[in-house]
Amino acid sequence: MLELLRGGRRRVQRVLVADAQDPSEILDEIERESQRQRVPLQSVSMARLDREARTEGHQGVVAFAARLPTRSLEALVERPDAFLLVCDGVTDPRNLGAMLRSADGAGVTGVILPRHRTARISPTVTKTAAGAIEYLDFCDVGGIPTAIDQLNRAGVLTIGLAGESRQSLYDLDIGSSPVAIVVGGEEKGLGSLTRKRCSTVVSIPQLGQVSSLNAGVAYSIAAFEVARQRLLSR
Repeated sequence: MLELLRGGRRRVQRVLVADAQDPSEILDEIERESQRQRVPLQSVSMARLDREARTEGHQGVVAFAARLPTRSLEALVERPDAFLLVCDGVTDPRNLGAMLRSADGAGVTGVILPRHRTARISPTVTKTAAGAIEYLDFCDVGGIPTAIDQLNRAGVLTIGLAGESRQSLYDLDIGSSPVAIVVGGEEKGLGSLTRKRCSTVVSIPQLGQVSSLNAGVAYSIAAFEVARQRLLSR
């Protein structure tokens, strides 16, 4: 909520705050920022907030804001330091939210989502992302394989994540080149055509007996490995 107000990328129409809450510093900051931006702030009952929120665990505050702006794929790859997240059928909103939070922390510059068969930027995704969506650029595409073709032609290293790959993430020499990490769905992983079009497909070495990571955790590890290599190459 506070990052929505601070980010300033989209207009906030109004803020609802549940009455009878214990005082807190974060609520005070939300009130101050709303007043500074002249955003109407209304105190309502918790029952009304529950009806308005459209998500569980709203923590007593709900904002109504304009939709997130989107950018073209061409605009995302114009940056010489492009670092992209590509989601191929990620349908769990909490997984997507966790990826977006990690993406912001790792310095990702853009997120590519398909228009169909994917989790959307919903209240649940927004809450799980903990404000990260206000600082990431998003691009909607008709198909992920076609988008990966475009990225490859633009000189972006497209890295698919697949647990069964024999190539290790840690063997890649990424340097400072533009890069995109491609993450598949929670159940089926990368689509076959998506996998074929990636520049390379890697796995994350594991030492335990249960050799699987969920999509959000796998992406977080990969994103921060890319960030580490890019920092070292400066």
